[in-house]
Amino acid sequence: MNTRDNTTELPLLVTEFVCRCLATIDIQRVELLQELWGGQGCIVRVHTSSVQHPTSILKYVRLDRNADHPRGWNTSASYERKAHSYEVERHWYEHYAKQCPNTCKVPTTLGVQSDDIECLILLEDLSLEFPVLPQELDVSEVWVCLDWLAHFHAHFLGDAGHGLWAQGCYWHLATRQDEYETMIDGPLKQAAYALDGKLRNARFQTVLHGDAKLANFCFNQDMTYAAGVDFQYVGKGCGMKDVTYFLGSCLSDTQCRHHEEALLNQYFSTLTQALSSRLDQQTIEALETEWRGLYATAWTDFHRFLLGWMPTHSKINSYTLSLCERSLSEL
Repeated sequence: MNTRDNTTELPLLVTEFVCRCLATIDIQRVELLQELWGGQGCIVRVHTSSVQHPTSILKYVRLDRNADHPRGWNTSASYERKAHSYEVERHWYEHYAKQCPNTCKVPTTLGVQSDDIECLILLEDLSLEFPVLPQELDVSEVWVCLDWLAHFHAHFLGDAGHGLWAQGCYWHLATRQDEYETMIDGPLKQAAYALDGKLRNARFQTVLHGDAKLANFCFNQDMTYAAGVDFQYVGKGCGMKDVTYFLGSCLSDTQCRHHEEALLNQYFSTLTQALSSRLDQQTIEALETEWRGLYATAWTDFHRFLLGWMPTHSKINSYTLSLCERSLSEL
């Protein structure tokens, strides 16, 4: 795929795929939005003569086992994890995305094509309805994404997650043995499998976004609704894994400490409302009790990953350490 400035030329077979999906005869312009990690493809905005979809988003993946990892994790496990993540994302957009209600909006799938090397995913361009891509959020705006996550988790509660990750979120222990081995020995490393087990064995499981950071949400103009993108690590798990990861992606340790109760109350209020037509009150209360009890565990599980992956990361702060101490004391 040739790139000049912010425009891109698509290979012929990719062009034919896009035109076939959109029932159009030409591509007018291709705008480069983002290179994928390790140079293994890109995300582009495609401008065509299609009346229904004059612009669309194409995720073009071309796997290369010898590609450089941006942070140096050039291992077989790293490659296999990344390759499987694209397979999962393809499956998500083929079979799951259409199930999402507007309360947890995701882009409509316009076409999917894949083989052992390449994966093409053509999606609705959300930029007209959700044009805002903030770099940071006020605490009041955080609630918008917590509502999205609550509706998402409620909708997929109990789903078997066929074709998705057996454990959602990109840092789970089973696929992060390289990082685990590099951790300095201590209480957290010794407790890593017990923490992972608490999350895996939770009674209530749902489908997780898996990479629910601020960069993977876009917002409408007045910041009252959000849409989620990037589903490479979608799979089963406890909803607190998405919640803790999201809060850590957009709030400081001081903000997290000060607003923890209010933010969790907001999430569980929306979750309760979304589940009220499906579950009885006793079951909903049991779910909330379990997941609130796993909040510190989920945060500590991510902390475990960071200590192996990048022990100088800014997310390793006083709030994180306090939650780690709490969760270890509960084992």
